Amino acid sequence: MIRWRQNVEGLARRIKWGEDTLALVMFFLISLFPVIETIARIFGTNIIASSQAIVQHCTLWIGFLGAVLAARRNKLLALTRQPIFNSETNFHLGRWIAKTMSFLVVISLAWGSYYLLEIEYKFANLIAPKIPRWVAMTIMPIGFSLMAVQIYLKSYKNHLHRFTLLIPGAFYTLFAYKELLQGIIPVIWIGMVIILVALIYGAPIFTGLGGAAILLFWNDFTSISAIPSEAYRIVVAPTLPTIPLFTLAGYLLAESNASSRLVNVFRSLFGWIPGGTPVIVVLLCGFFTALTGGSGVTILALGGLLLPLLIKEGYSRKFSLGLITVSGSIGLLLPPSLPAIIYGVRAGISVKNVFIAGLMPGILLIGLISTWALIQGRHQKVKIHEFDFKKAIKICLETSWELVIPILILLGVFGGYTNLVETAAIIVLYVFFIEVFVYKDISIKQVPSIIIDCATLIGGVLIIIGIAMGLTSYLVDAQIPMQLLAWVKDAISSKYFFLLLLNLFLLMAGCLMDIFSAIIVIVPLIKPLGAHFGIEPFHLAIIFIANMELGFLTPPVGMNLFLAAYRFNEDMPRIYRSIFPFFIVKLLAVALITYIPILTLGLLR
Repeated sequence: MIRWRQNVEGLARRIKWGEDTLALVMFFLISLFPVIETIARIFGTNIIASSQAIVQHCTLWIGFLGAVLAARRNKLLALTRQPIFNSETNFHLGRWIAKTMSFLVVISLAWGSYYLLEIEYKFANLIAPKIPRWVAMTIMPIGFSLMAVQIYLKSYKNHLHRFTLLIPGAFYTLFAYKELLQGIIPVIWIGMVIILVALIYGAPIFTGLGGAAILLFWNDFTSISAIPSEAYRIVVAPTLPTIPLFTLAGYLLAESNASSRLVNVFRSLFGWIPGGTPVIVVLLCGFFTALTGGSGVTILALGGLLLPLLIKEGYSRKFSLGLITVSGSIGLLLPPSLPAIIYGVRAGISVKNVFIAGLMPGILLIGLISTWALIQGRHQKVKIHEFDFKKAIKICLETSWELVIPILILLGVFGGYTNLVETAAIIVLYVFFIEVFVYKDISIKQVPSIIIDCATLIGGVLIIIGIAMGLTSYLVDAQIPMQLLAWVKDAISSKYFFLLLLNLFLLMAGCLMDIFSAIIVIVPLIKPLGAHFGIEPFHLAIIFIANMELGFLTPPVGMNLFLAAYRFNEDMPRIYRSIFPFFIVKLLAVALITYIPILTLGLLR
């Protein structure tokens, strides 16, 4: 028995090593290949055949490997703060439902992926010379299977409790034969209620989306292989490699002393202004959120640095908590915002133009929050620094390697020298070089663990995007957007009233959903409505993202509110009170963005 356990533990260690190594290799490839192609283009040649397709499929591997890592480390994104896969000893019905539903959904997705792989194997399409597409797709059934194993093993310490996850599988097998249950019991409604309960008790978001998609496809006699098929289609989209690349750049910066250096820069430039330090916080959070694509990452990574800084400067704890919580979502409108990239891909519009459209609204948002911070600064006992021109220049020169990063991004995205993926890859290598070899904040030994942390976050995001795409596919096939459009045409005649209702709807969505699944599920619904009322696609994109930003701060369940409470060990009512004035300022900004289109479309025109 002991020998058997040792063998199992040894196998688990080898699998873990293999997962980590593959994730590192894939990140190396997607970072290096676009840079090689950029250099080769300068010399008028092409070194790597089908480089773009290889990079896109490396993103697929990163997504699924990252999801496996997230399952292994209990970091799959959920609506609750407390993870459910933590080897509990006590039995709780709600959490048992969440665990069981998650396990059955992931097993189903693994089976659907295997069936899709079988079909692809018969056709043997190539993604590059001598590389069949089915080889790249093997990670899908393997990834889902490894996630199912992790979910099962981490469910309970007690073997008997763990075994109970398998019992509903008998009914689930019966459930596969729709004819046996047709008209007997309302399977769809019961299933949806179970999924909702599971999400409330901590089931990963992607399993809720996947469970809903499985139910709906089952009701239409459609194979569940349609879900992994749609997941594959969205994850290998040409611009999606920018997500892991820009996020990795943000992680490298967050793990270095870049934030401290940038604080010193902004303090030397703005510290003489009453309220200057909050402006520093707003700018710094905006920069990191734009790079990492996740407002939660900014709060968790920078909160420990920024809260003591504000309190030391003389700001009240309530004001400081509110400012950091709100600033965590500032930056989603600015390049290289990952939600903007995903929106452009999902809506079929130019990502570059979404970035251009978001510049003025993003600056407006930063300006309004900063103005409020300046006003507050005059009413608090704030320490003001004297402006020292020579010192400011010296600090800027010391931080010059990092100060040029936004310029490099803007030149790459808008200058036409490189495409979006190439720009992201160049930024990753640039940040790696300056943090490891110039500033020496990060050692080579630390880099693998940073990449694994990044892959864990990326996996949690990409698996949601992929599975949400499967659910959206059903909605489109069922002509839900067209039915909604017909209803709106009959019920609403005013464009401005429609915009008001749209804002309220998106605010609720931002409060209840993460931004990535919201983009995949909601955009197909609102896109035809926007066209009907004459709203420009890029204006609609910025309205959507701005509302989702605000939704993160909307009580009672806005995501940033929970993250701030967790990071600063505060109760929720205090967080609500701290963000209220900032919430009103952001609400004003969203209204201006919505009803003054020139703010969004001015630069495009």
